[in-house]
Amino acid sequence: MPTSPLSTAQAARMAIAVRLDEIRRDAGLTGHELAHRCGWHKSKASRIARAKTAPSDADIRAWCRACDAEDQAADLIAASRTAESMYVQWRQIHRDGMRRVHEKTLPLYQRTTHFRVYASNVVPGMLQTAAYATGLLRSITTFQATPDDVADAVQARLHRSRVVHKGNHQFALLLEEAVLYYQVCDAPAMAEQLRYLLDVMSRPNVSLGIIPFTARRTVWPLEAFYAFDNAQVAVETLTAEVNITAPGEIRTYLKAFAELSAIAVHGPDVRRRIVRAMESLD
Repeated sequence: MPTSPLSTAQAARMAIAVRLDEIRRDAGLTGHELAHRCGWHKSKASRIARAKTAPSDADIRAWCRACDAEDQAADLIAASRTAESMYVQWRQIHRDGMRRVHEKTLPLYQRTTHFRVYASNVVPGMLQTAAYATGLLRSITTFQATPDDVADAVQARLHRSRVVHKGNHQFALLLEEAVLYYQVCDAPAMAEQLRYLLDVMSRPNVSLGIIPFTARRTVWPLEAFYAFDNAQVAVETLTAEVNITAPGEIRTYLKAFAELSAIAVHGPDVRRRIVRAMESLD
């Protein structure tokens, strides 16, 4: 089962650090000598080698140049950029508001054929109504203290969600039953959202499962994750989005999804649970 969603990002960063340190040792340099050649404070080389400080592109070029290994700089820079993109804080992603991230991820949604989504906290973005998304994104903006572009972000989210209705896309979605009751918006908006779930689950390209409160757990509740075909998994934590591309970890998340799906209910039982949640709003 998945452990920490940060593991892939941390491992990728450590791999860069280990490779740089190997290059230093192959060149017969001490960390102090390397720092001197690069014009750095003596501790900087040590921090980079221990993955305490992420190296910039310029740092990698300087390191490789000091070790007469400039031919390795380009590959290391590419690997470092990939490692840094794996773990991105929400504050950084949302520094200019939330509209841009929806627009940026639109091509990923459009080229994905098979979505597998597990949601333990809120209704997945591609199934959200405008009012539900407004309530949720308003809360996120306030909590993160990031620029307020909620109205534009909601429209961008709805535009991205057209993939549910257009194109050749298949959706397998699993929700913890509690998601049906978490009121991230007012009661009328919540009722509208639940009615939309009833409507969208009837689409032939959508499979919606609910994991009951009382289900015997073979997989514990996890942080929400989105699998895009077999190519990428995005894991949402409180502070950051973790993008996983390592095949082994992707397989682990897909295994977790399959086991969660096995304990979920589908079809008429899902409808009964959604209706029950709607009735609780009265």
